[in-house]
Amino acid sequence: MIERKMLSRLQTVARHYPAVLITGARQTGKTTLLREAFPEAAFTTLDLPSAAYEAEHNGLSFLRSLGSNSTPIILDEVQYAPQIFRTLKMLVDEDRHNMGRFLMTGSQKFALMQSVSESMAGRVAIIELESLSASEIMDSRPMSVPPVEEVMWRGGYPELWRSPDMSPRMFYGSYLATYLERDVRQLINVTSLRDFERFIRMCALRTGNLVNLDGLASDVGITGNTAKQWLSVLEASNIIQLVQPYLGNHGKRLIKTPKLFFKDTGLAAFLLGIPSPEALVSSPFVGALWETFVLGQLIRSREAEDMPAEIYFWRDAHGTEVDFAIWLNGRLHLIECKWSENGGESSHLKPMHKVRSDLGQTAAATHLLVCRTPINHWHPHDPTVRVVNGYRFRDWYSLPIPEQSVLREEPPPAAKRTKKTVSVKRKSR
Repeated sequence: MIERKMLSRLQTVARHYPAVLITGARQTGKTTLLREAFPEAAFTTLDLPSAAYEAEHNGLSFLRSLGSNSTPIILDEVQYAPQIFRTLKMLVDEDRHNMGRFLMTGSQKFALMQSVSESMAGRVAIIELESLSASEIMDSRPMSVPPVEEVMWRGGYPELWRSPDMSPRMFYGSYLATYLERDVRQLINVTSLRDFERFIRMCALRTGNLVNLDGLASDVGITGNTAKQWLSVLEASNIIQLVQPYLGNHGKRLIKTPKLFFKDTGLAAFLLGIPSPEALVSSPFVGALWETFVLGQLIRSREAEDMPAEIYFWRDAHGTEVDFAIWLNGRLHLIECKWSENGGESSHLKPMHKVRSDLGQTAAATHLLVCRTPINHWHPHDPTVRVVNGYRFRDWYSLPIPEQSVLREEPPPAAKRTKKTVSVKRKSR
């Protein structure tokens, strides 16, 4: 078993809510996590058409057949029986203080949220589970930690790490086919799954870049409205994430277009046709995939720690851009991502310095430059920027305070020279 960082948060949440819903893409380990956290719970999956029909049309008898009021119930893939939420609401209201009674998973976020908001508002806690984080992968293989390029290329889906000899190409090929046949057909009426598959591949080419609906539509041969709808489908099924620009009022002309990111670099690498970790390193997409990978670690850390952080990016009309801007504790923490081994170049900090000047008091005291440095350290050209290894770093939301010796400013060069000159003259006398 691979220990998930989300397990303790899940168990804590279940002690305070009568129902818990875990959402996320397929194959991220939602069911496995629930069964590990609550081994005594009764289990049923609505992935089976017969079970989904019974739950949809005879919800009360279906739920009561699974166990008594004191037995937790795991309902897997609950989106296949949306009407069951009304029955769940009635049972929860009958015994409002029975916490952790209903534990659910679902893979289609938008459809689920509509049913939850209509029937279960205030009664259910919602947790989003991503594929494995880098720290979870490393902790599961402490004696043979894989290199970062292998983790990026292989991706974080648990099955690929439980079975190391499994071919990622085979896994993602089956994954894509299943996703197209089941989720896409259910969410929208797609006339050509081949066009939708080509659309996903065009999105992979744009991971880490601004969304250009007209360009996507033109490349696939569809209308702009269709491209917008299909992008929503990818977001609803947790394949991609759209990161919004920070639009604080700072007197600057900021762009309003979001950036597109795949939630798992392994799936993106497969769609880009990258055949190996070595090919990824030499690929022209390595920078975009590294930025995608860093975003993935930020999201996974935020969810596991339940941090109230909002993730944005910054880009103004003049092209000044910082990869990520984290709104936390009333301040904006800036993050630059560089596929380099040290991150010591002063040029890496120019956009960050410009944005920090524009932000003024809104900017946080410390910021991050994320690269592949062997040792985390304060940047030699800016002692408020922490240079960290994006693969091995874990404390994304608790940066250390710079040491006073690091922050102490040196006297200006002119003052130094004057002092030395006076000292020499005194000695000569």
